[in-house]
Amino acid sequence: MSKKLIQDFYKSDALINPEIMDQFLHPDILLDWNSSTGFKQLNRDQLLSITAEMNKAYVRSKARISHIVKEGNLVSVRYTHCIKTIENPREEMVLAHFMVIWEIKDDKLYRGFQISQLP
Repeated sequence: MSKKLIQDFYKSDALINPEIMDQFLHPDILLDWNSSTGFKQLNRDQLLSITAEMNKAYVRSKARISHIVKEGNLVSVRYTHCIKTIENPREEMVLAHFMVIWEIKDDKLYRGFQISQLP
């Protein structure tokens, strides 16, 4: 079930649609994110805010999953996040590469540990 939840999450428009994102998030979610700009720890409201901002800039989002591994209530996924911008909706661009370990609780994303790298 937890592996399917992750697959459903990344196949949906959750990364650019806050209404869809909200359906996947546990009320107490925390995401530790090591990005090329530094470390961030994001809670539910902050994740929904980022998603809303992305919704303003991108018309399409796709996560191309290359690896997904489940162990207990943990699911690790490696993917490339591709987007289409409002300015150029016909061209797909790589936004970043991601590796994330998700802890699932109550069939929701509860705790995440993510690393990203620009292309």
